[in-house]
Amino acid sequence: LFSKFIHPDKELYTDFYSLWIALLVVNAIIFLVGVVLNSLALYVFCFRTKTKTTSVIYTINLIVTDLLVGFSLPVRIIMFYSAGDCLNCSLVHIFGYFVNMYCSILFLTCICVDRYLAIVQVEASRKWRNPTCAKGICVFIWIFATVVTFSILTMAIQFAACCLSKILVLMVCEYFFPLIIIIFFTTRIMCALSKPSLMHQSRERRMRAVQLLITVLIIFMICFTPFHVRQVAISINPDMPHGVSLLVYHVTVTLSSLNSCMDPIVYCFVTNNFQSTMKNIFRKTETEQTSVDILGMNKNSKGS
Repeated sequence: LFSKFIHPDKELYTDFYSLWIALLVVNAIIFLVGVVLNSLALYVFCFRTKTKTTSVIYTINLIVTDLLVGFSLPVRIIMFYSAGDCLNCSLVHIFGYFVNMYCSILFLTCICVDRYLAIVQVEASRKWRNPTCAKGICVFIWIFATVVTFSILTMAIQFAACCLSKILVLMVCEYFFPLIIIIFFTTRIMCALSKPSLMHQSRERRMRAVQLLITVLIIFMICFTPFHVRQVAISINPDMPHGVSLLVYHVTVTLSSLNSCMDPIVYCFVTNNFQSTMKNIFRKTETEQTSVDILGMNKNSKGS
């Protein structure tokens, strides 16, 4: 079953070379854009954001997972062509990649739930929305994603007919259940924000909460849904043609990697000062560059 759930890059290279080249270019772009954007975001949230709220803590963990996913992209290409048919090497890489992908899913879910509690259930959730509790939840998510991913891969390798139902249950836990949570809270918060009792919340804050939840929902639909639909289809029909399974697998995995480039949109809605801090960083860089150019021109004028 492992060969049906997971297709190494080497298979795509030998069977569909043109698509392999196209996906290689796309992954290279995702790597560059994702690493740059998430590195800047990590700097802003760690060093330029003084108050480490629960949302900021979840976001920092999300950024770390996105960076790890981004750094795994060139490693995947290098490893598969240096390791050849080494199943253990590919298993280690795939394990790390999927742990980070599922951590991204769960941290996005935490950000949505936290935003709902902050806007709608302010008083009732006050004792739960604290940095200590958020850090504990983050530790639990890392452990949970690691254990569940290991279980899925282990059962896929040691295939038996009874394992298919267990694999489906694990996929529901790590993807479909978070998706249901996000859809539920998105609907609840959009309904709640129209009530007069929440009018004391600023319009800007309410709109930002809605934009955050809708953005996360779009990321789920584009990045994670195709891959998990494909995995469920394989679980239901293991005899799917190899060529179709191979193509769909690599395209959907590439879409899941796109998450590392789209998550920075979420960061814009987490705190008020993220966008302004990013603008200040770029303005400062432009100002320094202009000052250097002016000094250089003055020196040239004096020399003349």
